[in-house]
Amino acid sequence: MKKSLIALSMGTLGLGMAEFGMMSILSAVAHNFDITIAAAGHLISAYALGVCCGAVLLVFLAQGRSLKMLLIALMLVMCLGNSMAVFAPDYPFMLTARFISGLPHGGYFGIAGIVAKKLSPPNRQIEAVAIMISGMTVANLFGIPLASFLVHTFSWHMLFVLIVLWGALTIFIIGRWVPEVPALPSKGLSAQFKFLQKPLPWILLFIIMAGNGGMFCWYSYINPLMLHKAGFNSGDMPVIMLIAGTGMVLGNYASGVLSHRFSAVRITQIMILLMLFASLGIFLTADIPWAAIFFMFIGTFGLFGVSGPEQDLIIDISTGGEILGASGAQVAFNLGNALGALCGGIPMAFGYGVQYSAIPGIAWTLFGLAAVFYFKNLYIASKS
Repeated sequence: MKKSLIALSMGTLGLGMAEFGMMSILSAVAHNFDITIAAAGHLISAYALGVCCGAVLLVFLAQGRSLKMLLIALMLVMCLGNSMAVFAPDYPFMLTARFISGLPHGGYFGIAGIVAKKLSPPNRQIEAVAIMISGMTVANLFGIPLASFLVHTFSWHMLFVLIVLWGALTIFIIGRWVPEVPALPSKGLSAQFKFLQKPLPWILLFIIMAGNGGMFCWYSYINPLMLHKAGFNSGDMPVIMLIAGTGMVLGNYASGVLSHRFSAVRITQIMILLMLFASLGIFLTADIPWAAIFFMFIGTFGLFGVSGPEQDLIIDISTGGEILGASGAQVAFNLGNALGALCGGIPMAFGYGVQYSAIPGIAWTLFGLAAVFYFKNLYIASKS
């Protein structure tokens, strides 16, 4: 494995801890700032809003700049936002810190994906992007449990201390291991948006939002699913989340291996089908402990198995606007995350059990799967 790809994945690991780590400390933060859990949840939304704003803002700031320097600059912004979180004196300041922390997220994934493709031969580009994304899966497998240990041993501030230290190390490693990559050719700011005049990128962004959002309809409620439906106790949750993280790691690895035999579109179809299978399984068998674990694993396997090929495809079809396209994929992912949690909560608001959160997930995933088949025909036609 190239050292440059390891360096890129270190950045996605730090961003993964920043994005998902907040979920594990909500109660402690709410208590510290004397706010409700619902208000603390807005700290997750603030990060997502930063992701969306940062992805668009980067298009205006990236013109003619070295991709390596952009990666370092984005890591510096991540360190700034999380440093503010360490010393946040009150809730409004913390909201600002979370917004700033989210700004580099989409842009980093986008630029790192472009760099990974440029540093790899054509037949290994999907695998290279999967390696870059692997940092996010490792964050869920090891980074979040480590942060949780530090949080419960010391305080919730330690999560952000860990992220800042990791970000500083990542800046150093990127500087040493990632070669200079020239700026993308620029034909003016308007040219960056020109690819959006075609239907392909919009369809793919919908696939990312709907396919992944369907999974988040019920995965957002994995804690009550496992405790109140499958019958596990709270002490089992660290092991359960470790299994979920293992599914993410293996799914991401599998997409890289499959890329030697199948196209990115075909891998996307396979992974979304797995997420549909997982959603159906959770709805039908959530009260069976081993089945709930099995379908959770299949779901997280598909969730991160689809990330690499989707990122590869969006870069491929956004010629002239690669940074916006690749960053937009992360915006679509986060939008799917937010909409999935919202839609998954609707059945429970009407008094149905937590397993019914999978019903809107099944619908969203079916929409995403149908869109993949439509996308495939247009994509093949565009290549002929």
